[in-house]
Amino acid sequence: MGSDRTVAVFGAYGHTGRFVVAELRARGFRPALVGRDPDRLKALAYGTKAHGTGAYGTEDRAAGAYGTAPDIRTASADDPASVDRALTGAAAVINCAGPFATTAAPVIEAALRAGIPYLDVAAEIEANLDTFAHYAERAHASQALIVPAMAFFGGFGDLLATAAMGDWTAADEVHIAYGLSSWHPTTGTRTAGAVSRGRRGAGRRIRYTAGRLEHRDDTPPTLEWPFPEPLGPRTVIGEFTMADVVTVPSHLTVPEVRTYMTAEAARDLSSPDTPAPAAVDERGRSDQTFLVDVVVRSGGAERRAVARGQDIYAVTAPLVVEAAERVLTGRTRAVGVASAGRMFDAPDFLRALSPHISVELFT
Repeated sequence: MGSDRTVAVFGAYGHTGRFVVAELRARGFRPALVGRDPDRLKALAYGTKAHGTGAYGTEDRAAGAYGTAPDIRTASADDPASVDRALTGAAAVINCAGPFATTAAPVIEAALRAGIPYLDVAAEIEANLDTFAHYAERAHASQALIVPAMAFFGGFGDLLATAAMGDWTAADEVHIAYGLSSWHPTTGTRTAGAVSRGRRGAGRRIRYTAGRLEHRDDTPPTLEWPFPEPLGPRTVIGEFTMADVVTVPSHLTVPEVRTYMTAEAARDLSSPDTPAPAAVDERGRSDQTFLVDVVVRSGGAERRAVARGQDIYAVTAPLVVEAAERVLTGRTRAVGVASAGRMFDAPDFLRALSPHISVELFT
């Protein structure tokens, strides 16, 4: 198998990384498993009991998939030479290793040195802002492709909002309401959240209003959001700000971007006692379900996109792997640093996610 089908996965043995590895294999790519711990990389590669079965276990044994030895590459973000070695011969790199405030820049630098596209699944607002701020001009000048936040939070909301916009060149408001049945955060999610909170200051939150990011110290509002059936109206935390406030206004002309989270899921996330996700099917997915309701308003007109699926961590895999495949086959609309809605044909991309995610557009 040629290097044009080899994709390096940085942080391969993490919760989301394992789903990404499985999705790459299912699509005929050869994932290069990259991480700091060689024992955990070997456990993932050979599907040992330590990592279970299903999406990252026995059905994905590397030798069985290819008839060759697994591609294991040990590297650490704080050792540039090791990252360079890990990307040797790869056609692209997908960074799944948080906190991205620590890993994004070193892996991007290595991707630029290697001359290959970079994608990540960062939901950290500050890390995504750093990527746009520090690499936009340099990546554009070198015609490099960098796609940050290519995940459930950030990339997916951006695709939905872009598709809902349709032929509008501007809008007044974008609202993205997340109807999660529950939220059992991974260790990586908790760590990344702690890093973001540390960077913005204890007790501070962010919202995007009047065309800019604004830090606030007050309590976010609580309101009711009219989700479509079968979810129906639910109490949500208003201004529960996610990476969409970076990705959406990075290319859409809209001064107000608001995100909302069901109150039950927000409580799960904030509680230190909430356990990590538990697999309930052969693919390793949890029983969490989601409904994402996106509303775009311009004047008195309104357009909408609704998406449904299972397990926000699991669906990040088809999102980022679909993006990688499009990048490697030239189905892109931008160069430099670009979010999903700017880089790809949003309606076509969303259609390609079936059967992983069901999407309806009301434009």
